[in-house]
Amino acid sequence: MNELTEPKTFFGGCPHDCPDTCSMIFEVSGGVLQGVRGNPDHPMTRGGLCVKLKDYELRHYHPDRVLYPLRRVGPKGSKQFERITWDEALDEIVTRWKAIIADHGPQAIIPYSYLGHQGLVHGLNGGDAFFNRLGATVCERTFCGEGSCTAWLLTVGPTAGLDPESYIHSKYIVIWACNSVSTNLHHWAIVRDAQKAGAKVVVIDAYSSRTAKAADWHICPKPGTDAALAMALINSIIEEGLVDQDYVDNYTKGFEDLKERARTRTPEWAEAITGVPAADIRKLAYELATAQPAAIRMGVALERHFGGGQTIRAVTCIPALTGAWRHVGGGATQFPVWEHPYKFDVICRPDLIPEGTRVVNNLQIGRALTGELPLDPPIMSMMCWNSNPVTQAPETDKIVQGLMRDDLFLVSAEHFISDTASYADIVLPASMGAEMEDMILSWGHLYLTYNTKCADSPGEAIPNNEIFRRLAARMGFEEENFKWTDSECLEHYVDWSSPACEGIDLAYLRQHGFARLKVGTPDDRAPHREGNFPTASGKCELRIDGAKNFVAGPFRQMYEGFQPGEDLDPLPDYVGSRESHTNDPELAKRYPLNIVSPKSHGFLNSCYANMDHKIKGQGEQFVLINRVDADRRAIVDGDRVQVANDRGAFKGVARITGDVNPGVVVATLGYWRQLNDGTVNSVSSSAFADMGHAPSFSDNLVEVTRAN
Repeated sequence: MNELTEPKTFFGGCPHDCPDTCSMIFEVSGGVLQGVRGNPDHPMTRGGLCVKLKDYELRHYHPDRVLYPLRRVGPKGSKQFERITWDEALDEIVTRWKAIIADHGPQAIIPYSYLGHQGLVHGLNGGDAFFNRLGATVCERTFCGEGSCTAWLLTVGPTAGLDPESYIHSKYIVIWACNSVSTNLHHWAIVRDAQKAGAKVVVIDAYSSRTAKAADWHICPKPGTDAALAMALINSIIEEGLVDQDYVDNYTKGFEDLKERARTRTPEWAEAITGVPAADIRKLAYELATAQPAAIRMGVALERHFGGGQTIRAVTCIPALTGAWRHVGGGATQFPVWEHPYKFDVICRPDLIPEGTRVVNNLQIGRALTGELPLDPPIMSMMCWNSNPVTQAPETDKIVQGLMRDDLFLVSAEHFISDTASYADIVLPASMGAEMEDMILSWGHLYLTYNTKCADSPGEAIPNNEIFRRLAARMGFEEENFKWTDSECLEHYVDWSSPACEGIDLAYLRQHGFARLKVGTPDDRAPHREGNFPTASGKCELRIDGAKNFVAGPFRQMYEGFQPGEDLDPLPDYVGSRESHTNDPELAKRYPLNIVSPKSHGFLNSCYANMDHKIKGQGEQFVLINRVDADRRAIVDGDRVQVANDRGAFKGVARITGDVNPGVVVATLGYWRQLNDGTVNSVSSSAFADMGHAPSFSDNLVEVTRAN
């Protein structure tokens, strides 16, 4: 390769919905992305990328990529489109929307997006501001973490808690409901280093994941029973005299009430619920309390059943009881995003929402589109970007039924004709990572991450924010934010005057690619050594009073005042699953198996699940089933099976394994419906968990049978 064609390198950031938010190096020649690698200077990325991202350039130039605006010319779902110009596409969208507004009002239009791209500009972008200015129905996004966030904020406040990098100093590490090897790989590398240095690693998960198999001890509670385990740990810590009483007396609130609540939540009580032996619960409690610094990494999956919020509250109380917060490497990690200085109010412009605008939750979009939710006016148009609800949202069959409506005008900004885009009337080609300037949201570490625009978008693809700039201009919106360049957006979207940004600005990020926030180093950070919790009392709130259920999370500014709710239990406790043998025995007679649907190792949600080599690496849709359950159903390993309940069904290949206990099956998320016979969310319920309108993806009963 001669000097003229030698690739130049640029800083990038992984845009996908993953806590690692890797700092990347783009290799670009002639405006074409030639390759990617992890940034070796980034303390978490450490020069490595996961199996999804290591050949990111192949996604940029995949032959199926959408390159031009398209108009549907065949039946919905047929994937029959014709190429049109950008002017034709935008004119048709605006004309249709203006007609819908004239006939039904702006709330007949709904946006639908999530974190298919985590950039501040092109992910959490002007799309929100645009639709808020339009007066459209607000789409409440609670796919991931809002129940967890609600519980975390109530208990310890908006703190990043234990720095993921500080786990190198931990002597005891509990990874609770997180398959780090597949979904948090770079934090797992730090955990492994701590393990090699002598730390004991315990994984608590409802099946034997890749991470569980690499742990020193796997504890396997029944799905949806983690709160019972946590309450029994609290009971044992108190009853065995393992409480750090000095820490509790000075830096917590409500200990005596929690002690009384936990008095009957014994390990024997929990064993009957969770299936975890009482002796193991006592052992875990003892080790958690005495092997300091002790760390707890909580996964999002902890919230994904009816009692999920209470589960997070119970687990979050434990480090305060044991005094783990005193130590570098001690405490708990939820989402470090709480200490990032992002200005979500500027990004999303909730001030533009007209008073009285209704809210529809993204988990219930199928119910909204089919009329099951009594909406007046009905949803007549939806625009979807950065999301693929047909695979990712629950109650898939209802979503498809709604998208098939002839009177629904669907616009999709996409990279591929995804399951959702296949039903669109207009498809807009969107740019990918190396083709646009951005900063990537980091919800799994304490670094700001910059992404350089260094490659040309193929065809006529343009970045998301440019799509909304053009739509805003055609709608006549004059607000200044609709005219900002991407660089100007970044200047406005971060609070650069925050103490966390001391010495950091956009120029610094462009030069270095990333920057650690000024919130202490991994070697000295112990933010709650002496309390200092950002709660009303300044203490860890073991008991809360007067709290109402509300929507929390990184987007919480959007919903303030929108979601009045009922009083929350002042104390944490176990709340059983909605669909279970105990709470609904009649349903359990028909559907006796609990299904868990974790993320796939080879896909990032539904991204990459249309690429042949990624599918080959991940394998075809499978269903993990215990031999006891398989034998009862005359299923042998490799059989094609159907997983079904009243909401729908999907098919996969049976894998008989001891990785799941009797009564539990596992099928991973992300497979495309158009390439498979249904997907796992065909059987998922859109019912909310107990806090924050969180999803209940692990609160579903099914039956498995041999497929024809």
